[in-house]
Amino acid sequence: MFTLCVKDFFSAAHSLTGYHGKCEDIHGHNFQVEVFIKGQQPEDGGMVIDFTVLKRRLREVLDPLDHKFINEIPFFRERASSSEYIAVYVFRELRKLMKETAVFLVEVRVWESDTAWVAYSE
Repeated sequence: MFTLCVKDFFSAAHSLTGYHGKCEDIHGHNFQVEVFIKGQQPEDGGMVIDFTVLKRRLREVLDPLDHKFINEIPFFRERASSSEYIAVYVFRELRKLMKETAVFLVEVRVWESDTAWVAYSE
């Protein structure tokens, strides 16, 4: 079994409603997102999946978040725009795009800063 990881970035603003502190106000982050997948035997060419394909699919998921106010995205109208729920969003959206592949999405990590991240898996 092989584990592969790709990383990408996006910048966005959000506010944590119901939170009592400075993060309740609108503020922004330069989020980093890491995606971990597992796969069996490499296909022709010696790859489990082409990194280019994986990076492109992750970018498709992140583009709607980039330079946006996350609270206004439909998924986040019903839940907090926390890093935890951003990880859930990325995981579920990417899983939809990966259904046609022979790999298994294992985990998504969302880095809110250089020293704080959250991981989500199902």
